[in-house]
Amino acid sequence: MKLVRFGAPGREKPGMIDAEGQLRDLSRKVKDIDAVSLAPTELARLRKVDPRRLPAVKGRPRLGPCVATPSKFVAIGLNYIDHAKETGSPIPDNPIVFYKAETCIVGANDNIMLPPDSTHTDWEVELGVVIGRTARRVAVKDAMRYVAGYCVVNDVSEREYQMKRSGSQWSKGKGCDTFGPIGPYLVTADEIEDPQNLDMWLDVNGERKQTGNTRTMIFGVDALVADVSSYMTLLPGDVITTGTPPGVGIGMKPTPQFLKPGDVVTLGIQGLGEQKQRVVPFRKAR
Repeated sequence: MKLVRFGAPGREKPGMIDAEGQLRDLSRKVKDIDAVSLAPTELARLRKVDPRRLPAVKGRPRLGPCVATPSKFVAIGLNYIDHAKETGSPIPDNPIVFYKAETCIVGANDNIMLPPDSTHTDWEVELGVVIGRTARRVAVKDAMRYVAGYCVVNDVSEREYQMKRSGSQWSKGKGCDTFGPIGPYLVTADEIEDPQNLDMWLDVNGERKQTGNTRTMIFGVDALVADVSSYMTLLPGDVITTGTPPGVGIGMKPTPQFLKPGDVVTLGIQGLGEQKQRVVPFRKAR
């Protein structure tokens, strides 16, 4: 299944994409795409729903974040061999874990808003893993049973915040408002035959920057779920974003490249859909 949330920010409704690509209103079946609806029993119930019997949604409404209010947005750093090499970093012996603020989460095609003094905002296409049941110290061999599905994530990063203002921590550069587009869909795990063999790409202003495949991950999805769950309890709806392939702006030679107002970022992962974001200057919240 391809599950979505559509509508204005804060007023999203649950939806499903049918086999012809038509958006269907799922609100008569579930209240939201959240911890409750992502439980294995609920997903099994939804799989029995005939999308043709659901109301078709007219037009092209905004697609919001594909998961409502995750309790945690966990991120993994330097998890692709080729990306670690481009940054000159050693291959990690254990997963590098940091957090993205839940308040950074936006829809797949919402704007990326630069912080007011940002000069080093970067892009990162990543595979997002959505948890479907409570995971606490799970074994690697059992880890995939806890995965509800997958989505595209842009791990937008302000490198000067990340590297100069954060000490050994990265979260200052990772959790700014709008720095966590997720979606457009949550594709349930049964639809993805092998999460470790998915092509991924990212363009800036139509120019290809990142090309990769999840097979070059250092730690696969099963290893990450097992590792993270050994240090914290993962709850249904939590998101783990699993690292990025090479081609990020800070790694460009001879001169790093960063985002500026007016830039357009497009990205996607095989079977999981595409995102498109316009970069805009900072504006204060009302």
